[in-house]
Amino acid sequence: MTVPEGSYKFIALDVETASRASGSICQIGIACVAEDGDITTFGILVDPEVGFAEFNIELHGIGPDTVRGAATFPEAWAILAPLLSRHTLIQHSNFDERAMGEAAARYGIEMPPITWLDSVKIARAAWPEFRGNGGHGLGHLKEALSLDFHHHDAVEDARAAAEVVLLAEDKTGKPFDVLTTPAKKRSPRKTNKSVAAIGDPYGPLAGQVAVFTGPLSITRKRAAEMASAKGMSVVPKLDGTVTVLVVGDPHPDLLIEPAPSRKHQTALDLIAQGQDIRIIGEQTFFAMVRGGN
Repeated sequence: MTVPEGSYKFIALDVETASRASGSICQIGIACVAEDGDITTFGILVDPEVGFAEFNIELHGIGPDTVRGAATFPEAWAILAPLLSRHTLIQHSNFDERAMGEAAARYGIEMPPITWLDSVKIARAAWPEFRGNGGHGLGHLKEALSLDFHHHDAVEDARAAAEVVLLAEDKTGKPFDVLTTPAKKRSPRKTNKSVAAIGDPYGPLAGQVAVFTGPLSITRKRAAEMASAKGMSVVPKLDGTVTVLVVGDPHPDLLIEPAPSRKHQTALDLIAQGQDIRIIGEQTFFAMVRGGN
């Protein structure tokens, strides 16, 4: 695989995952968009080093046999980093940025500061009439904008996201970075109630205190049980004892990027004031309570 070395107007990126875990990346698709609108695409298969879910295999057709001998995420990142780290990246919804971040966290990779923009927001600015009338997901945009691509192939989806951005620029006469002004946000789905638990004093995470915010894939009661079994206490509100804030993932079907919750914003304020709080995603939390560190 030859990675382009030039400079581009922007790069669209899409990932496919082996399971519901957002960091289980098994394919990365790249679409490099030149100033004249020419698009160069390429992709890389990734061995996620975790099991594949049948649902995901049926969705994108990638399974254990497909990625046998493929690069691991650290190897893939080493190949892609020189290109991606110097460009604005476009994703369709915020899943791809989250997946790349979770995958990097799994391997202890520190990601460089990268500007991520959302082609869903760009599409909303260009075609507000689709709101409540098919929406701005790639499935509907494929039909509404007469796009020709194979959905759930990372390379094809990256190219489709790039084409959406270019069509939005043509329709509005505005550059893509101007079109990303956040639209009015819908309220995220309701989360389950706050919980509390006392950690096992002999557990490997004894002394850590967690609080949850946002929707989790499991009940907060179950998450608290997992934490306390490894020594981590759980409190319902963010206070001076908290060392870990677990931020649940937004529902992928909403295709919105919710504003930080009150707990999340409070944690950011406390960090700025010097409190040692680690803000992590759900998958990183699961890795902590499974591995005990």
